[in-house]
Amino acid sequence: MIARLRGKIIEAYPNRLIVDCNGVGYQAIIPISTYDHLHPTEGAAVDLRTHLHIRENAHTLYGFATEEERDVFLLLIDRVSGIGPSIALAILSGMPVNQFKSAVVAGDSVMLSKTKGIGKKTAERIILELKDKVGVTDTWQDAASGQVSSQAADAELALIALGYKQVDARKAVRKILDADPTSTTESLVRGALRSLQS
Repeated sequence: MIARLRGKIIEAYPNRLIVDCNGVGYQAIIPISTYDHLHPTEGAAVDLRTHLHIRENAHTLYGFATEEERDVFLLLIDRVSGIGPSIALAILSGMPVNQFKSAVVAGDSVMLSKTKGIGKKTAERIILELKDKVGVTDTWQDAASGQVSSQAADAELALIALGYKQVDARKAVRKILDADPTSTTESLVRGALRSLQS
């Protein structure tokens, strides 16, 4: 699994980047939000979070500027029935991550259905399945109200995207934070994974 790409941009388009990593050119499909965030130019250094999506007839690498974008992408394709990578990319391209989170928390299917390719029923299914299956909205609400730090919320969302229950993810993250309150998101995820797997 390719989880991250760090290299120089060979080609940059609004929907894809080709990144040279030590002489190997990787093509990563990206949402418009990533393109806007990076303002990529040929020859510039780039650090992408990635997800390799494997199907019978294709291996497609998706790239994201932030962990948050990748986590939302993974939540959509893994936790919502009928949502594939192209629709998840359309959602990320159509609205900022924070706006998407707010729409899910508020149950605003009208806002979600403004995205190209998302009808009212699909928007309602996204809201229902993210609330019922994952408990993601609790993490988003707690982060918005300041009950958990943004690093803790991002770590929880990463663990949820990997299939852990929100309650278990929160306990594991809090355990790491209690030991070291200055932990980064990545160290929280690594520590919590060790704790959850032991």
